[in-house]
Amino acid sequence: MKVFKLIIAAFLLSLFVEACKQQNVSKDRSLVALTQYVDPQIGSVHGRWFFYTPAARPFGMAKLAPHTNGYNSAGGWGPTGYDDRHTSIEGFGHFHEFQIGGLVFMPTVGDLKTVPGTLESPNSGYRSRFDKITEHAETGYYSVLLKDYNIKAELTATERVGYQRFTYPETKEAHVVIDLGHKQGESGDVTNAFGSIVNGTEVEGYIETYPEYVKFCDPGKRVKMYFVAKLNKKPIQVGSFIDSIQKPAEFKTEGINNGLYLTFNMEQDEVLEIQTGLSYTSIENARLNLQTESKGKTFDDVKQESKGIWNEKLNNIVVEGGQEKDKTKFYTGLYHALLGRGLANDVNGQYPKADDEIGQIPLDENNKPIYNHYNTDGIWGGFWNLSQLWALAYPDYFSDYVQSNIDYYKDRGWLHDGGANGVFTNGVQTNFQGLLLASAYNVGIRDFDVKTGYEAAIKNELEYRGRDLGNGKYDLAYFVKEHYVPYKDTIISNGWVFNFGASHTLEYSFSSYGVAQMAGSMRDTSNYKKLMAQAGYYKNLFDPETKFIRPKLENGTFIKDFDPMRGWDGFQEGNAYQYTWYVPHDVQGLINLIGKPLFNQRLEDMFVNAQKSMFGGGSEEIHSFSGVEKLYNHGNQPCLHDAWLFNYSGKPWLTQKWVRTICNEFYGTEPLHGYGVGQDEDQGQLGAWYVMASMGLFDVQGHSAANPTFQFGSPLFDKITIQLDETYYEGKELVIETVNQSTDNHYIQTASWNGNPLGNNWMLHRDLMKGGTLRISLGKEPNTNWGVESMPPSMSNSKE
Repeated sequence: MKVFKLIIAAFLLSLFVEACKQQNVSKDRSLVALTQYVDPQIGSVHGRWFFYTPAARPFGMAKLAPHTNGYNSAGGWGPTGYDDRHTSIEGFGHFHEFQIGGLVFMPTVGDLKTVPGTLESPNSGYRSRFDKITEHAETGYYSVLLKDYNIKAELTATERVGYQRFTYPETKEAHVVIDLGHKQGESGDVTNAFGSIVNGTEVEGYIETYPEYVKFCDPGKRVKMYFVAKLNKKPIQVGSFIDSIQKPAEFKTEGINNGLYLTFNMEQDEVLEIQTGLSYTSIENARLNLQTESKGKTFDDVKQESKGIWNEKLNNIVVEGGQEKDKTKFYTGLYHALLGRGLANDVNGQYPKADDEIGQIPLDENNKPIYNHYNTDGIWGGFWNLSQLWALAYPDYFSDYVQSNIDYYKDRGWLHDGGANGVFTNGVQTNFQGLLLASAYNVGIRDFDVKTGYEAAIKNELEYRGRDLGNGKYDLAYFVKEHYVPYKDTIISNGWVFNFGASHTLEYSFSSYGVAQMAGSMRDTSNYKKLMAQAGYYKNLFDPETKFIRPKLENGTFIKDFDPMRGWDGFQEGNAYQYTWYVPHDVQGLINLIGKPLFNQRLEDMFVNAQKSMFGGGSEEIHSFSGVEKLYNHGNQPCLHDAWLFNYSGKPWLTQKWVRTICNEFYGTEPLHGYGVGQDEDQGQLGAWYVMASMGLFDVQGHSAANPTFQFGSPLFDKITIQLDETYYEGKELVIETVNQSTDNHYIQTASWNGNPLGNNWMLHRDLMKGGTLRISLGKEPNTNWGVESMPPSMSNSKE
């Protein structure tokens, strides 16, 4: 009997195991195939250096991409790396972050060349032409046929390891050129590059650069990148080079404008595979990353795994119905929102600090870091798109991002607003990291070091001593003492001139409000009062005569010869017309100053006229700042909340109209017209704006309020299912159902939450995060009676 029981138990156990397997299969199959809607080519004309990186994982360190114009001997921002209009490739780069770039591999055949050549004259170097029909890019993978050499090049990546696969024709002169010592994209001048061929089939080394933004934000500091590349075949010849000067049989190189080359004897269709571990801390950690993440994984394994990881991340938000092209816009935008910042720490939790110091993230019981560190561009304007999207669907990443900056504060005494390998790379100077940290806290993401984070946020808004270009808010003393930042040229040591007092006044008011709300929640009455007073300082630049925000001189008088359409004159990347709307924390206060009739008239006229220029993105000039002197510029951060202001001014149907119109007309599905015409994605926030807008959710206040809200627009899809992370939120799913969804139905007729009618055009964030169904019915004509019971909270009408 005992034996029989054991047999039965074993049988039942086998059924249980099989059931578990079936359940896992079903779980995998329940994921919708969403990567099919991601097109990395969208917006790839004039995109930022760190955005066209198809061979990458979400927030990964290894971001591999073809370079059509990465090699950079010029100053400033430099080439974008890849431009869809170009027809030749100079190599495949591994590092692509804000102010970071380098390590380019290029396979060739025939006579060895060690300079890349130019777009105008590919034959002058090792650059190769290619036909667009042979190029393919998807999530985690890129391939192309290098036409001049008949080499198929393929790229994929894990988080910290780049995989390259080159399929050669039959030749005894197959080469791989490794460019180490030339400036790539916006990475900055190379000050030293070292490479060494070891063990016959490995190449190791590092690249040290001095980017432009480091030069004036963190003078003297350097950015370092380390690598270890492992090849599946031993070369028959090796050498080094400095530009066109080749040095055969040299296994090492150090200096600038330098690199290495390897030559192979290849059969027809023989494959050379290269796996490259990357690190920002050391060659040893680059090798550790390589060994850990590539162990037992072939190129095809990694390619498939990457696609699966992307699909899993994209499935956090599933849209159904609507137009296919809108799904492409949606998931490409979501893809960009998960691509723009990359890992900075190694698998052992070590991460780069300033002056070549190494930090250590605490490890869990499996010796894995309990959170990650990230390199990052500034968050300027990101709270309107990126942070809302991260908080909604990826709060675990948002928490890591915040903790990264808190660790930075511990290391250097200030929050950064742009960091590369532990050094300051601030490009905008307003430093919104305090507001961003507070916004995470306000929505209930609190598993970071709240005590230290709050200390850092308070210092960021109130402490003006010790400010410089590195930690941002260099002119905060004026704001705190004089209650506005004056119209005054500030000459930077490298010759740059800033005069952004008016926009800084508005921005510092906004960020003060966000941190004030956190101070109130922390029961810090003293700092709450100081910060709330600062939050109202925007009023000091309001001109009652013109009804515009108008710069003031140091003596307290408004500037003369005032033209609200003139760009860069007291306003960073914008003009007075655009920035007058920039009081997101107190829209009601701004309405009170301007008067509701004029507020609405200006806002309506602005969008009617802006539509004629594709909302600032229709200029024939392919330039990021082509909309700076227009009424409205959707291609840049300061204007991204404007279409939602009608929700505050009693005309929510116009928010529904214009948000939909921008989604349809500014956003496209082509390399050039992906984001306006030639407007770049910047940090992924234009894509994130589309994601939020097409779901009909947005918070003008950027979650800066202690009790944040979402305001509503009209969704573009029949059904949207958002997976809520139960570590942070009460609910499991937030479902948005749209009745009568069509291209002609722009306007909300009715709305309900879990079956209960809604009369407002907004809801509290915390209520939505409890999970449930938001049901919105649409129609062709505006329902001017819906959504006007009460206006969304802002500083002047909030009960908090």
